[in-house]
Amino acid sequence: MNAVILEERLAVGVTVINGKDYMTDAKGGFVPLEQVKPADKLEDEMVRKIIAYAEDLSAQIGRFRGHTMTDLGEFDALIAQEYNAKIGGAKGNRTYQTVDGLMKVQVQVSDFIDFGPQLQIAKKLLDECLMEWSADSRPEIRAVITKAFNTEKEGQVNRSEIFMLLRLDIDDPRWQDAMRAIREAMRITGSKEYVRFYKREKPTDRMQAITIDLAKA
Repeated sequence: MNAVILEERLAVGVTVINGKDYMTDAKGGFVPLEQVKPADKLEDEMVRKIIAYAEDLSAQIGRFRGHTMTDLGEFDALIAQEYNAKIGGAKGNRTYQTVDGLMKVQVQVSDFIDFGPQLQIAKKLLDECLMEWSADSRPEIRAVITKAFNTEKEGQVNRSEIFMLLRLDIDDPRWQDAMRAIREAMRITGSKEYVRFYKREKPTDRMQAITIDLAKA
């Protein structure tokens, strides 16, 4: 059999064994090609084509991100050397833009936050507050506390609701102790840089994001 023909068949999920064509099923077994439904063959071919494009696009985005971070890093180093200055704030967030203000690149650093054992102390104090407050008092606060600690996965908490608790101003000493325990429980376990791109046609327009996220395209 011609080697080129063999390679083409392999590329579309067909394996040649002793001169006969087979496709591999989900269990790893070989199914004679003639026993595979035409609709399944068509679906297989479509998925393989889409995945090939997706892998190529993913590789391009990876290279683009690498080049982008290199360019930004080199620019930061140049500014630091030339002007003895650092771009961005203490967290590392940075904004770069064109002279006409029509294009900009933003780098945002997001911290990964976990909570230590002090969080359990906070939960105990908040439970005491809930027990003493009457059922019809501060229902919105009761709801926030319930959402913050009532999660589907054991040992996890709702971070957004936890931060909502910290914004509430309540005079109860136990509440204040609980908020202090929450703050002491916070631990930054890592961080990640996100790069976003924006453009507008004229200075009076709002900046529009250049979409790279497939889900938002």
